[in-house]
Amino acid sequence: MAQFIALLRRDYDRFSEADFAPLLEPEAERARALHMAGISRQIWSRQDVPGAVVLLEAPSLEAAQEALGSLPLLARAMLILEALVPLGAYRGFAPRGGG
Repeated sequence: MAQFIALLRRDYDRFSEADFAPLLEPEAERARALHMAGISRQIWSRQDVPGAVVLLEAPSLEAAQEALGSLPLLARAMLILEALVPLGAYRGFAPRGGG
């Protein structure tokens, strides 16, 4: 499994808070389902803009995109996916040679 970080923000240029309101509970329910399935590992609310940061585990970038696309707000293009970044292990934590 690979890990990915997704940066999402609400599209307030095209949608109002009233547009978001009826979809917030279905969005949360889908996020819970992705978490229970082991796909979204952690989700944070962004403090810089209304949106979220999601840590995902998926077999591929396409699978991560598909999982995110199942979120009601993203499916309706009410969220902007600013970045979906594949992650790798930090080399500084790798075993060191020598003795």
